Amino acid sequence: MTVTRFAPSPTGYIHIGNLRTALMNFMIARKAGGTFILRLDDTDQDRSKQEYADGIMEDLEWLGLTWDRIERQSLRLDRYHAAADELRSIGRFYECFETPVELDLKRKKQLNMGKPPVYDRAALNLSETQKDTLRAERSGHWRFKLDQQRIEWTDGILGDISIDAASVSDPVLIRGDGQVLYTLASVVDDIEMGVTSIVRGSDHVTNTATQIQIIQALGGAVPSFAHHSLLTGPQGEALSKRLGTLSLRDLRAAGVEPMALLSLMARLGSADPVELRSSMNELIEGFDITRFGAAPTKFDEQDLFPLTAKHNHSLPFSAMKDQIAALGVPDDKATAFWEVARENITVKADLAQWWTLCRDGAEPVIADEDKEFIATAMTLLPDAPYTPETWGAWTSAVKEATGRKGKALFMPLRLAVTGQAHGPDMASFMPLLQTIRAKT
Repeated sequence: MTVTRFAPSPTGYIHIGNLRTALMNFMIARKAGGTFILRLDDTDQDRSKQEYADGIMEDLEWLGLTWDRIERQSLRLDRYHAAADELRSIGRFYECFETPVELDLKRKKQLNMGKPPVYDRAALNLSETQKDTLRAERSGHWRFKLDQQRIEWTDGILGDISIDAASVSDPVLIRGDGQVLYTLASVVDDIEMGVTSIVRGSDHVTNTATQIQIIQALGGAVPSFAHHSLLTGPQGEALSKRLGTLSLRDLRAAGVEPMALLSLMARLGSADPVELRSSMNELIEGFDITRFGAAPTKFDEQDLFPLTAKHNHSLPFSAMKDQIAALGVPDDKATAFWEVARENITVKADLAQWWTLCRDGAEPVIADEDKEFIATAMTLLPDAPYTPETWGAWTSAVKEATGRKGKALFMPLRLAVTGQAHGPDMASFMPLLQTIRAKT
């Protein structure tokens, strides 16, 4: 059975880059009828917060990315320490004592000599006496000893990958303060939870190479891997400094609709066009991880708003009834108001300004050269309430009285009545207007 996972760290809210990983893993599991696990990577107790864990779950639920089970790594520390003991017993785990400053000096020296900045395994040459002396001064950290051979796999997006383990530092799996790091916790969880497919960002490729060896050392089955491209801004700029402003909750607050966001992210960077879909099932049915490319993928949050508008325009009145009622729209005008306003909103919050206009009238916009024309036109406008016939009868009367026609007739009248150059069909809009300021 296909098992995937999304493993965010609850040290902040989900941003658009996280969503891409979550959505791909979710769709793979759902398309195969498998299991999707939400796994909170909360081993960093200083930075992990319950408010972020709650926020992650809330954001996923908003999008309909429901999980089959939830796991917390903080509740599985005994499993990670057991795995560490197993690695020690087979000679694949060793204690090191260099400080960050000492490691930095080593890296600089290697770079100056034209060598790759790879850990030199100096700790393997320490005697037990030397280790005891160092332990009295500082806490040791633990590294996994890589087999220095090529690590190869066929990536679901990048194709055949081959990495020379000798070009990679033995990864630190447990810090000096005892904190179990992501690499070990993730491997143990993937093995014990039966994860079969892993999709994540291309910045994890080297990490994947080391994890493959750790999985093999622990006797686990290596899952399939696919590394999606990283997102950039619309001009190709790095998104890393802007991800804080691209959290899902910020996009939600801006009025972006879930299906608009999902429709974009489920196809962005693939050979398939981005099209608004009506359901998650429709997105899943057409999803194919092999259709995605390796090149950096440009993301522009402004692309979400035309999709959001298209989604909102398609909604029936029944879906908007409560929101329209909350604006104070009378029941006898509610359906007509939605039919008039729906094509003239981007986000649902835009409805408020249209109802305010209907209720209170708009500040008229009148060009100097149209002042006399509008003054004449307003004397010909009958008193409210208006009907669907009012606009046609009024414009005909104004045309006859002034001789204006076409855009020179209709545009100044629209601006005087609505204060806007574009908007709903005026014949349908007039019956909703309770006052016209230019007339008073």
